[in-house]
Amino acid sequence: MTKRIFLSPPDVGEAEEAAVVRALKSGWIAPLGPEVDAFEFEVAARTARKHAVALSSGTAALHLALLALDVGPGDVVVTASMTFAATANAIVYTGAEPIFVDSDESGNIDVNLLADALSGLQRRGERISAIVAVDLLGKVADYDGITAVAAEWGVPVVSDAAESLGAYLGGRPAGTFGDIAILSFNGNKVMTTSGGGMLLTDSERIANRVRYLSTQARQPVIHYEHEEIGYNYRLSNILAAMGRAQLARLDGMIERRRQIRLGYEAFFSDVAGVELFGTPDGREGDSATRDNFWLTSVLVDYERTGWSSEDLIQWLAKVDIEARPLWKPMHLQPVFARAHAYISGTAERLFRTGVSLPSGSGMTDEDLARVTRAIEAFDRQWR
Repeated sequence: MTKRIFLSPPDVGEAEEAAVVRALKSGWIAPLGPEVDAFEFEVAARTARKHAVALSSGTAALHLALLALDVGPGDVVVTASMTFAATANAIVYTGAEPIFVDSDESGNIDVNLLADALSGLQRRGERISAIVAVDLLGKVADYDGITAVAAEWGVPVVSDAAESLGAYLGGRPAGTFGDIAILSFNGNKVMTTSGGGMLLTDSERIANRVRYLSTQARQPVIHYEHEEIGYNYRLSNILAAMGRAQLARLDGMIERRRQIRLGYEAFFSDVAGVELFGTPDGREGDSATRDNFWLTSVLVDYERTGWSSEDLIQWLAKVDIEARPLWKPMHLQPVFARAHAYISGTAERLFRTGVSLPSGSGMTDEDLARVTRAIEAFDRQWR
């Protein structure tokens, strides 16, 4: 029986085991502790931020980022339609209304449509409290354009860098953009703490506010005194220890994913009607801007292949290989059917034609060969 090849499973080993054991033996079992402090310091340094706050998930970080910007009922928050649901859900948690903007060809938010959205919302008299930009599949969004538009309207920017730790734009690391940025360390990301996230900012006021809200908004007195609603959102000391071990290995894990990306690029160069989603970014050249290669995805041209992205996903599932579509745009989700959106059709097309393939750093060369052989056999059968 063949093993199942997953899309992006955790890549953990002896270093992570040793780190968790170290944390257990320290006696710091409950949330917070020296591993959390060190993890925050190391991630802040990696992302060129002054402050980092370790939290229980990327979703928690998004929620608190918006609360720290005083987002609430009656506000609108503009965000990318092509994203994971957590981005939109965090907006709803605050009582604000998400406004969705379509993608450009990179899959990230279309800056021209973003400008149209802000202009249109302003004419309607809406209170625009934030823009949440998303780095799709490990590629940093166009923050030069986004921040220019945001500055024109005086709107703060939150960078949802959940998928992009280790990527760069113009020599600046993912997580350094926006008034606030967030990271995710979920089990399927390049590096993981099992579950977990991080909020990044250069504002001491925001960092302190988030620390306060994330520990049940407890007042600094000996008894439990609360003047506001707070949240149990802090990261555990044990998971932070695991995160430190993963962070030390991050560059190596990214390089392995880069090699997998290049392997897929070479393979698909001979498959008519299928192209990599975006540039491969693994070639020598522009080292100042590159992915973290979280997921390698392809776009399928049905008119040329004779088969669809869904056909390929179903075929691979039959041979124990996981593949998935790109994110279904939020404006197409039933839960957001009534949400206002600025749409060009790009995100919907990418969702319809895109396939994300196994990309984990733990993949062996034989695993990659097995995936490409399966796709080759599938393509041969259909043509």
